[in-house]
Amino acid sequence: MKKVLIVDGQGGRIGRQIAEILLPYNGKAIELTLVGTNSAASVNMMKSGVARCATGENAVIVNSRRADIIVGPVGIVIADALLGEVTPASALAVGQSDAIKVLIPVSRCDNMVVGVKEVSLSALIAEAAEEIMKLVNSED
Repeated sequence: MKKVLIVDGQGGRIGRQIAEILLPYNGKAIELTLVGTNSAASVNMMKSGVARCATGENAVIVNSRRADIIVGPVGIVIADALLGEVTPASALAVGQSDAIKVLIPVSRCDNMVVGVKEVSLSALIAEAAEEIMKLVNSED
């Protein structure tokens, strides 16, 4: 069973949507853990139905060590991103994790991702969930 860590900040909308798509596989092919960079993000992500949820820098650090796959907006690997919610230690933990990172190219908060086709956030989230399931179902 692959350990999938979803990290999100601000309102947790991206994390919640990914969690809702992956929820049917939780406890079967994957073990989902949610970490919000703030309590509002965590509370919103928990509304997806996933029970394993934590908040803050230390939760990002600890769970990044344990994850096989980490998913979230691209800002989770950029110190001070998401309006300062991503601490340098959190970004380092995600970036240095041995986990495969599935990063959603969101151009906000003074970080611009170029070379990425212009598509809706919903389409990006669906594509991320599809990639996660390909990784889960692939042979190691």
